[in-house]
Amino acid sequence: MAEIPEAAAEPVGLPAGAAPPSSSGIDAPACDPAAAAGSPAPEDDTLAASKVAILPVEDVRALDWAAVGEAVSPAAIRARMRATVEAFEALLDRAGGPGLMFDGDRASPADRAIRVGEVDAAPLWIVGDLHGDLLALEAALAVINDPGAGAVAPRIIFLGDLFDDEGLGVELLLRVFELILAAPDRVCVIVGNHDEALSYDGNRFATSVSPGDFAEFLNANLAHEWIERTGKLAVRFFAQAPHALFLPDGLLVAHAGFPLTDLHARLEETGDWNDPACLSDFTWARAHPTARRKMPNRFTRGSQFGYEDFAAFCALSARLGRPVTHMVRGHDHVEDRFAIYPAYKDHPILTTVALSRRLPRESFGPRARVPTLARYIPGGLPQIYRLHIPAAVVEAVFPETLIAAEPTQAEDCA
Repeated sequence: MAEIPEAAAEPVGLPAGAAPPSSSGIDAPACDPAAAAGSPAPEDDTLAASKVAILPVEDVRALDWAAVGEAVSPAAIRARMRATVEAFEALLDRAGGPGLMFDGDRASPADRAIRVGEVDAAPLWIVGDLHGDLLALEAALAVINDPGAGAVAPRIIFLGDLFDDEGLGVELLLRVFELILAAPDRVCVIVGNHDEALSYDGNRFATSVSPGDFAEFLNANLAHEWIERTGKLAVRFFAQAPHALFLPDGLLVAHAGFPLTDLHARLEETGDWNDPACLSDFTWARAHPTARRKMPNRFTRGSQFGYEDFAAFCALSARLGRPVTHMVRGHDHVEDRFAIYPAYKDHPILTTVALSRRLPRESFGPRARVPTLARYIPGGLPQIYRLHIPAAVVEAVFPETLIAAEPTQAEDCA
């Protein structure tokens, strides 16, 4: 068994009087991270030759999964909805802003590509796409808030895409609001493409992405004041949330990608990281696991990039005073729920998503999945923790009727 180092004695965002599910240990397999990364290990062990440290995967099996399942309480979250919404509205109205983690590093209140000056030694965890997966969130919190591993309060970065794809979208969103309210300076939420796509015109909600069932849900509940206000809060919150974080050790944190090669000359000339096209690529671009280069396609927001494209961006970012050597992202719903692509050995990229269920638009594979959680390691690629939630717990939270619909097809859908 391997302990979770430096986890928190002070849980992040638990409701008053609640206790975190107990953790009874973590199995640390002796595995090659390349072999466990959703792609076969290359014959020449290219990942092992990376200049950025890549630690073995940690398999979390021995949590109190029954307690994790019991922590998933949509009814309790809805019962707190009015108090949560009113408190979150007040937080966003606060003079000087809400004070979320890294807000103090913004070059201006409108800065959404934040160069982080310093990351202290407190544990920093990264949670990928959730898409209404309240079970995966509570499982992640059980690891993050392990009560027996240390006394330093943890911090969380969410990589966006909190709703759509059925699931428990409004409850998940409210739960993240609760985490922020409990400790704003210990939570950061990055904009995902589904988050950015949600809009409100004063009468109805809309979305520019498919599946967009969260907007449909909000429109079906316009008569419910607190659900409508939750949706309006989401639009307002994500309009000011960051699209990217540049950490001082060279880690780029974004939902999807980075400014693609056709923007490099303009970016080098202007130094404007908040150019709308740059922000769009942080939020929409897709990683090709093996390609050297991909031609940017501005007719779709989901244009792909290859490993030489990322290397070119790393060189550009160094010239502009924001050195990037590696990246963590979500966006691509890989079957193993994480991937480290061997082709990107010089500048590694980790894709991590926290989904415990097969989404309706995923055609193949088991219904119960192994969501992943990542821990920031200074100078290294974030370390992956695989959360082995029993299939029976996944089924209890997400019955087959909720997750066995026909998959949908859309150009910019993940």
